[in-house]
Amino acid sequence: MKLISICPSNTELLHFLGATPDLIGTDDFSDWPSEVEKLPRLGPDLSIDMNKLEALEPDLVLASLSVPGMEKNIEELKKRNIPHVIYDPQSLTDIQNDLLDLGKRLNRTEKAHHIVKWMKNEIEEYKRISDSLLHRKRIYFEWWPKPVFTPGKINWLTEISRLAGGMNIFEDVELASIQTAWEDVVDRKPDLIGMVWVGVKTDKMNPSHIKKREGWDNLNALHTEIVKLEESLFCRPSPRLIFGLKRLAALIHPDDYPAFLPDDEEIYMKELQVIMR
Repeated sequence: MKLISICPSNTELLHFLGATPDLIGTDDFSDWPSEVEKLPRLGPDLSIDMNKLEALEPDLVLASLSVPGMEKNIEELKKRNIPHVIYDPQSLTDIQNDLLDLGKRLNRTEKAHHIVKWMKNEIEEYKRISDSLLHRKRIYFEWWPKPVFTPGKINWLTEISRLAGGMNIFEDVELASIQTAWEDVVDRKPDLIGMVWVGVKTDKMNPSHIKKREGWDNLNALHTEIVKLEESLFCRPSPRLIFGLKRLAALIHPDDYPAFLPDDEEIYMKELQVIMR
């Protein structure tokens, strides 16, 4: 089956199912696994070149609604009668359900169940540790600096915060994504600020951007810590979020959770591939 993915998280879903060899094209931002870098690029995920996509004659296009603005891609797919499936997960359970759905479509049901089982086992283990903790770190995730965007209650990062022994300071807001003001962040007094600007590499983010803001002195007096988090492990709704969970938990509660660094991801992937055989 000839497959095209037009957003990074769907490309990652395919890799967890062992379907990367069936990919014939991706959006410009798909960068994992490294094998996809040699495939035809179809433009940014918000502005896919549909003429180029259609010319590849895919059997199935994996579309998404995970970012506002992707709707026009789907409208064009429908207009051209190009076979496609749309995923719009907001939670870890949604991601598991998408895996099972895609596994069924690609005749890879057994692999999908293996990955879902792995995800559930990891979530259960981290929940067990989280429930035993006496103190939670208050976390502010900064998705974008100006204007300030951050995840709300209806988002996987709120789940991951809890599982990692923390809490999202905006978990009381019944939205997936919130546009707020920096003053509101300061008033909520986070223990930890996670810089995880969407589409920006960690080496391009500098904590000085936050330390220059009015009100930082108040947070500094409270010993608020700023850390740079990997966009690929926290912002994309795929099973890689489990590695983001491991990263965050080891970072904020190093004495309670197993150690984990982003470089460990490939080791875990190799172990998963053995399990799936």
